[in-house]
Amino acid sequence: MNKRLGIFDSGVGGFTVLKRIVELQDDVSCIYLGDTARLPYGSKSASEIRVIAEEVIEWLKNQNVNGIVVACNTTNSLAMDVVKNLAGVPVFGLIDSAIDMIQEKRVGILCTPSTASSGAYKKNILLSKMDTYVIQQACPAFVPMIEMGQINTNEMRLLASQYLQPLLEAKVDSIVLGCSHYPLLKNVLTKLLPSDIRLIDPAIGLAKTFNSYKESNILMPSSSSKSLLNTRFCVTSDPFGFASRTNHWLGIYPKVELVSLRSKARVF
Repeated sequence: MNKRLGIFDSGVGGFTVLKRIVELQDDVSCIYLGDTARLPYGSKSASEIRVIAEEVIEWLKNQNVNGIVVACNTTNSLAMDVVKNLAGVPVFGLIDSAIDMIQEKRVGILCTPSTASSGAYKKNILLSKMDTYVIQQACPAFVPMIEMGQINTNEMRLLASQYLQPLLEAKVDSIVLGCSHYPLLKNVLTKLLPSDIRLIDPAIGLAKTFNSYKESNILMPSSSSKSLLNTRFCVTSDPFGFASRTNHWLGIYPKVELVSLRSKARVF
């Protein structure tokens, strides 16, 4: 069985990470897991996210991956230690990638409620950039609306304006898109922000980190095929709907496999 790079998220948000990786490395063979049955992760408790992370990593290990990309900021915030302890392969995350991209002194974070409550972004930013002002804004409605395709709507624009208001009042210089779904809203957000506020997409930094690692480690996954066409897509519910959303966001209509991650004792 060929080795693959495992990428996981609760839904289509991880596509923003997959696309960035493919832009730099089109010979990478990937398996993409969307845990759609438990979407959204961002409203779940820390204990739930940690159990989910354990189940996801155990499943990915059984798929013969030799690298894992955590394309979910909530998991990065609440269960990265679980992932790294179980993975047994190189792990690539979003939060550290975002921090490396921050240059400004006043930074806003748009994120899920669980990521906001964890304080992971703020804590890690201040560890390396102590003189940075950081303000977080939870955006509970974003992920469900993105998954339903409700992006260019008046309701989305109104919600985005409300979520951005505290960051604008705090006079931030940059805003981190602290959920892998949020880059899908870039056009909406850009129209609501002054031109001098920079949007930071952690997926860009993560892809560069992976690219550097792959170039110096011959054991990372590779294939002679283009990555998107050679990607195996798996979900925990609604494979046909997910295939349609994949076509919308990635321009391909793949076969999507329905898989199960959970034990009967671990149903939330």
